[in-house]
Amino acid sequence: MVATMDEENVSLTACPRCGAQMPDTATFCPGCGHPMQTETRAQGKVGFLSEPIAGALAYFTFLPATVFLVLDPYKGNRFVRFHSFQCLLLWAAGILIAIALKLAAIVLFIIPVLGPLLEVLVSTVIALGAVVIWLVLVVKALQGEFFKAPLIGEFAARTAGQP
Repeated sequence: MVATMDEENVSLTACPRCGAQMPDTATFCPGCGHPMQTETRAQGKVGFLSEPIAGALAYFTFLPATVFLVLDPYKGNRFVRFHSFQCLLLWAAGILIAIALKLAAIVLFIIPVLGPLLEVLVSTVIALGAVVIWLVLVVKALQGEFFKAPLIGEFAARTAGQP
């Protein structure tokens, strides 16, 4: 019998939820899917604000995010810096989507009745999606989480100096 893993060097741990045995390096339980590494939440203070409040405030337009990246006590905090960069990237993505939508509207207005109707429908869906994404990011920041938005979150984390 050929062993693919040295059984003497593997340290096993049990899942706190279901009791399944797994290696210490496991990220999720193979039995129930419960995450094994707990995420640290931001709970400290930066300046006169708590970290979660400052992180959530960064999403209220690009102005607080820019101010947090410039002012001394805030620009040194990883949590606030991450959410500020993510906010600025979200604004940049929103501007690019708005430009693309305006260009598509010019093309769609060639179609007599369906074009303007389709443009309004697509604009409404995109606007509702943007509001939902914004609300999720604000709530996650208030909860003290380093929540990464799809497509832009990883870049924001690298820019903010997060692993």
